[in-house]
Amino acid sequence: MKVAIAGKGGVGKTTIAATLARLLGRAGLSVLAIDADPAMNLATALGISPALVKTIVPISDNPNLIEERTGARPGETSGAVFNLTPRVEDLASKFGVPASDNTRLLVLGTVKSAGSGCMCPANALLRALLRHLLLHRGEAVVMDMEAGLEHLGRGVIRGVDVVMTVLEPRPPSIQVYESITALAGQLGVRTVMPVGNKVANTTEEEFLRREVEASGHKLYASIPYDANVVGAEMSRTALLEFAPNSPSVKAIDGLKQALVETYAT
Repeated sequence: MKVAIAGKGGVGKTTIAATLARLLGRAGLSVLAIDADPAMNLATALGISPALVKTIVPISDNPNLIEERTGARPGETSGAVFNLTPRVEDLASKFGVPASDNTRLLVLGTVKSAGSGCMCPANALLRALLRHLLLHRGEAVVMDMEAGLEHLGRGVIRGVDVVMTVLEPRPPSIQVYESITALAGQLGVRTVMPVGNKVANTTEEEFLRREVEASGHKLYASIPYDANVVGAEMSRTALLEFAPNSPSVKAIDGLKQALVETYAT
């Protein structure tokens, strides 16, 4: 089961990704949670201690590793030849950070200057690593993607089973969802799963349903606006610890169940 969680910035992707990953772990799956968002907030949302969070070095910010695997050091690659298919099969085990509920976190980081020569070795390593994680490893993967379309546009999520698109009941969020849906289809993703979040009332939920159905899909879930999410963020803890019986957790648990029934049986 490989799930990429996408959407406009600020719609709540990270909280959903972290909660979903741990609930899948509680369901008996071995889960790798991938932070592919430059904001890199997934560790905190998973409930990893602040002291440990401070020690995490993203893969893209590890020049020694990049040089070891690609043969070129970021920043020193003008005219250099480097390996476009580096060895990556051990990186999840070496750099994965244990989290609760049978979940491990791998922080990818980002290519800060996409297309610039000095960053190509980092880009090659990240792409090879993602291909390996999505196509060849056996555990469940939940990937918190960067806001917008960048990862989809680079085509690095080929091999995922589901693109879960998180929407707020606002037109700009709908526009990003429609673009993500189109790109996911071009990349051969089998399932797009629209999920409403921060839904305050039935009027907002009906707005989302109409917009999603007009695009040829159905709204899989509607996660209510929940002040506990803000409380968990302010306390720098996981929502599952801060408010385990909150409305948002119950809604995400329903998503977990749907995924398990479809992809883990």
